[in-house]
Amino acid sequence: MFIRRVSQYIEEKHLLQPGDKVLVALSGGADSVALLRVLLRLGYVCEAAHCNFHLRGEESVRDEQFVRELAARLDVPLHVIHFDTNEYAASHGVSVEMAARELRYGWFGQLRRECGARVVAVAHHRDDSVETFLLNLVRGTGINGLQGIRPVNGEVVRPLLCVSRAEILEYLASLGQAYVTDSTNLQDEFVRNKLRLHVIPMLETINPSVSETIAETARRLSDVAEVYHAAIREAMERVMPDGETVDIPALCREPGAQNLLFEILHPLGFNAAQVGDVFRALHGESGRMFHSREWTLLVDRDRLVRRPLKEEELTPQLVQEVKEVEPPFVVPLTNTVAYVDADAVEGQLILRRWQSGDRFVPFGMKGFKSVRNYLRDKKVSRFEKDRQLVVCDGNRIVWLVNERVDNRFRVTSDTHRILRLEVKWR
Repeated sequence: MFIRRVSQYIEEKHLLQPGDKVLVALSGGADSVALLRVLLRLGYVCEAAHCNFHLRGEESVRDEQFVRELAARLDVPLHVIHFDTNEYAASHGVSVEMAARELRYGWFGQLRRECGARVVAVAHHRDDSVETFLLNLVRGTGINGLQGIRPVNGEVVRPLLCVSRAEILEYLASLGQAYVTDSTNLQDEFVRNKLRLHVIPMLETINPSVSETIAETARRLSDVAEVYHAAIREAMERVMPDGETVDIPALCREPGAQNLLFEILHPLGFNAAQVGDVFRALHGESGRMFHSREWTLLVDRDRLVRRPLKEEELTPQLVQEVKEVEPPFVVPLTNTVAYVDADAVEGQLILRRWQSGDRFVPFGMKGFKSVRNYLRDKKVSRFEKDRQLVVCDGNRIVWLVNERVDNRFRVTSDTHRILRLEVKWR
């Protein structure tokens, strides 16, 4: 029954194809040993990978020795690696648990490619998925966190999610197969262990089948999530026509607007509390900014604009070209290149950022206008203002780059020498 259920689950979730080579994550515990044995029984070509994290003293040595003996007896190629997990955690500023995860999956991905395996199989089972469901529920989560552990994540597959820990132990007992036990799984100082050792047994006094019930609920929510994400994608296209900028009025017309905003901003590193602050600011004063570790958001009138916190630093370069022309010269209709009367320029041109107090005479006008007011009237965002450049002849602005030429330097019917200006970024 155990073998048939795992086989049906692999087929249902399209985890493996007949003849696939599988890299099996083998810790030596009951779950990973059962995974290796059942995949071999089903005819898959397996290689095994064991990580020694050097976190449990003699137990780590014992686990590695057990795995080596098991792989030799089953005639399965085994790859073993040793990690200084504590040093990695300290140098990367992460928890030991996270360090072990990053080291483990980083190596698995590399090893999978080297040995030619199609996937990495890990031994999470139904009870692990139930614990993840409860853990996310306690911490606070959306629909994604209530799906439990997914059967496929990139090149990682989990063929045992259809069976419980008890069923795994029964299967190993039927084979007379030994395994090792991680003593830390029996300690309740970790949150997940508290759920396993205390919370779930208490829930079983209310419903003896609580694990099966939660697993089924997670499965249903996975189906709901597919519909939800399809609706979110459609809504994002409505409120972000360019794929980058959020149209605030369009966002506010959507049902569940704050939740939609969360789905837009969470991948950028904004948490639920920050998203709440952003949402409340949408109809407030324009110009408010919010920051995640990698992105900056700007509430710019009726738009929500984003830019990377650490934008690539490019250097602007002014390209100049003078040429003789026969008047009248027809100026091409473009803002990215400026054509001015070369004889109206008196000194060496300078390219710089605009400054407070800068004024110019916009082409077609007679009076001066401050650059600040010009950009404000154009409804230029703060991000764009920060990047705005001017080309100056002494104290006189010749060109508000990519916007408008100063009328004092315009090409006229008497112009015989044209100065072509363009700004390139390097």
